[in-house]
Amino acid sequence: MAAMELKKAARLILVGAPGVGKGTQAERLMTRYSQLSAVSSGDLLRDNVRNKTPLGIEAEGAIKAGSLVPDHMILKLILDALKARRWISTTSSISDATPAAPSSSPSASFILDGFPRTSVQACKLDSIIPVNFVVSLVTPIDIILGRIAERWIHAPSGRVYNTSFNPPKVVGKDDLTGEKLTKRADDDEETWRQRLKKFDETSEPLLEHYDKKGLLWTVKGNSSNEISPKLYQEFENRFC
Repeated sequence: MAAMELKKAARLILVGAPGVGKGTQAERLMTRYSQLSAVSSGDLLRDNVRNKTPLGIEAEGAIKAGSLVPDHMILKLILDALKARRWISTTSSISDATPAAPSSSPSASFILDGFPRTSVQACKLDSIIPVNFVVSLVTPIDIILGRIAERWIHAPSGRVYNTSFNPPKVVGKDDLTGEKLTKRADDDEETWRQRLKKFDETSEPLLEHYDKKGLLWTVKGNSSNEISPKLYQEFENRFC
């Protein structure tokens, strides 16, 4: 299928519980809409630490001290990435009194991954770059827990299998190496129930923040294949 053309820039955030399929939806969106790309705060942080940039050195110090990387560092990483692509003014700064004026070009469309995770972070993000579409992905907890129970991994490569919708060719064996598949140490139900509970606690005020701004749209489904067509339709109504 030919990629769909956007008519204006999309600045998108996907919000969803662990295991809901945010990564799957992001990949599908970028495949379907070639002007859309990912801006990942985690990737930006790792790149800066690896390349020993001044910000990377500062962030690495926080990590080694056992601290969270401060929000202002993450915001600067995101701002610098957008400036490097000329999607916002190259003179923009996190200390500016007003948000940066983003490019309206469809090629300046992005999915922001990994940030914000809280309403406090969302307010800080608002101050530097305005997003224009926030999607809440909702799948019942029992479905998510079922996916985790059926998930197996090939630890050396990171390949992931699911006995229901992505099974290995030979039960219990990696497709490429034939080596034994294992479970992740934290893939037990109680650990996941705690993770999902924590997500609910932090995401509720985050979603309320964007709902008040008129940016929130919620889509529900039991699988990624059920959610994707609904997401495509809404996205195209807004940006194509």
